Formats: sequence, structure tokens, C-alpha cells
Amino acid sequence: MHQLILVTGGARSGKSDFAQALGSRLGGDDVLFVATAQAGDEEMAQRIAVHRRARPAAWRTLEASRGVGRALRQAGPASVVIIDCLTMLVSNLLLSFAENATFESTMTAVDVEAQELIEALRATKGTGIVVTNEVGLGIVPAHRMARLYRDLLGRANALLARQSDQVYLLVSGLALEIKSLAQEGSH
Repeated sequence: MHQLILVTGGARSGKSDFAQALGSRLGGDDVLFVATAQAGDEEMAQRIAVHRRARPAAWRTLEASRGVGRALRQAGPASVVIIDCLTMLVSNLLLSFAENATFESTMTAVDVEAQELIEALRATKGTGIVVTNEVGLGIVPAHRMARLYRDLLGRANALLARQSDQVYLLVSGLALEIKSLAQEGSH
């Protein structure tokens, strides 16, 4: 793989738009867009439809709510692969455990999913761009499942950030490449 890029930030910070613009710049029309969201209700179905319309028509789309690494291996090559988003992927995994979710069981599932995703992206010849939300900046959630979700997504985000060549933080539509800043600060 040429490089792995993580795009993170809060909700509605411009992550998807940034990732798509970066994907267009790096891959032109040769982009595989991997959508992980599921339309559980009408409002989510409308959000998904808006995202579909925003993507260039020439891009291929792969819908995979889980098992993304496996799906990528079957999808064939692309200059750029955009995963939008890790946030929904972790949510889908957590919800698959329902009320039986423990930190250990879901952590194992999330770790395996994230590692398979990284391996599949590294096996491609193109650039991988993974979009995710930063959910650890607020208060500690009041409910057990919300705390579990925050912890699992934070863990997956940290794993992807360590493996990424570049990490962009988006705030109010502005992108800041933070991995190089973190590496400069450690010298």
C-alpha cells in the first residue's frame, strides 16, 4: 500500500467531505468507497442517500457493515480505498452482541476487525483512507453500552492511528495533520 491515512474529528466536522476530496485527488475515478452504515430507520436511510449522491458516479461502492477486511480482499484493486466509517463499523459489531456485550468479548471482536482491515488495506496497491469519529472528548457516558462503545472506538482509533502514515483531525471543516506534530513533539 502506498499509505494509510486516518481522518478523525467530531460529528459533522467535515471528515467525509475531506476524505472524498483527498480520495479524488489521489485516485481520480479509481476509488473504492466502502460504506459501513446500515439504514436502521428512515432518517438514517436519508443520510445514506445523501452520502451516495455526494460521491462521484465513477467510484465503486462496497457496502459492508462488518467483515470489511474480508470484503476488501474480494473487491479487487483500486488506487484509493475509502472506509466511511470505522465509527459505524464498531457500532455494528457492538450491536451484534446485543445486551450480552462485555468489554472483553467486544474488544476481541473489534481488535480482530481492525487488524483484518489494516491487513487488507496494506495488501492493496493503493492508498487507504479510514474515516472515524473522535468520541472521547466529552463527558463519561451515563449508560453502560455508551461507555463500552466509547472505549471500544477509542481503542480502535488508537490502533489505526498507530498504523497510519498520516492522521488528520477535522474541526469545523478545517483539517490539521496531527501525526507529524505528535512525532515532532516526541523528539
